[in-house]
Amino acid sequence: MIGLGHLPSIENLQCFIAGATHLNFRQAAQQMALTPAAFGQRIRQLEDQLKVSLFVRTTRHVELTEAGRRLVPVAEITIRDSRACINAVVEDCEPPAHITLATRYELGMSWVLPSVLELQNLYPNWDIDMYFGSGQDIESKLQMGQVDGIITSAPIARSSWLSEFLHPEYYVFVATPELLEQCPFDNFSDAKDHVLLDINSSLPLTRYLTSKVGNISFKRIRSCGAGAAIIQLLLRQEGIAVVPEYMVHRELEEGILVRLCDDENLQSDSFRLIFRRTSMLEPVLKKMGEFLRTRPLE
Repeated sequence: MIGLGHLPSIENLQCFIAGATHLNFRQAAQQMALTPAAFGQRIRQLEDQLKVSLFVRTTRHVELTEAGRRLVPVAEITIRDSRACINAVVEDCEPPAHITLATRYELGMSWVLPSVLELQNLYPNWDIDMYFGSGQDIESKLQMGQVDGIITSAPIARSSWLSEFLHPEYYVFVATPELLEQCPFDNFSDAKDHVLLDINSSLPLTRYLTSKVGNISFKRIRSCGAGAAIIQLLLRQEGIAVVPEYMVHRELEEGILVRLCDDENLQSDSFRLIFRRTSMLEPVLKKMGEFLRTRPLE
């Protein structure tokens, strides 16, 4: 058992990692700005403290021992955590944080994940994990404390939760021009001749239309399970649908999809970052919200 008074020094661990990276003590010594003799002494000190050999050294090559291979990931974590100790007391340095963020798949892949990658460049001490799920799923995980925050446009209001507004979400009622040539849609009475595409039979997307114009009768309702599936079926002329505008803005610009009943303004919504009122990560999540508001919704 190694006593607390004989713990490896961070400098010796840094030399070990340099040696494990280069497998060449001369090159590793240059990286650490040490003479080869001083570098070798650091490695011997570490081996003496741990009472194991970390390298097999010959005149021709250097290899890690089994103990050395086991030490590499632990040494890297120790060095990183030692830097975190310094950062934690430096006023202008962002303290480390581990955040698990949940959202639905389409929004996560198109907007949240690219934004998170940019965010981590600004705050390298933040570790951000992602979880993709349905609206009810991610809401449940936030309630149970399995995620730290969720990004959603679902209507949620709880006194125990806080929210940060991110972006407005607009919806459009669309179809392909080719489908409309075969089966026109001049007014809502024509809906009876069309298949409606939505997430499921509760029509979570269509409600942004019906909340404005009232109930509409369709030929059939087809449940698609996800927004991305709706888009694919729209493009294959399998039906008509209400979808988030950000998901189809390119198709609308290029005329691949066209708006139906364009004089009707659909109900809008907003994306919010929601987290528990008691969260110790509130300052971090608010900074995240501030950043996400600057990123264009795509």
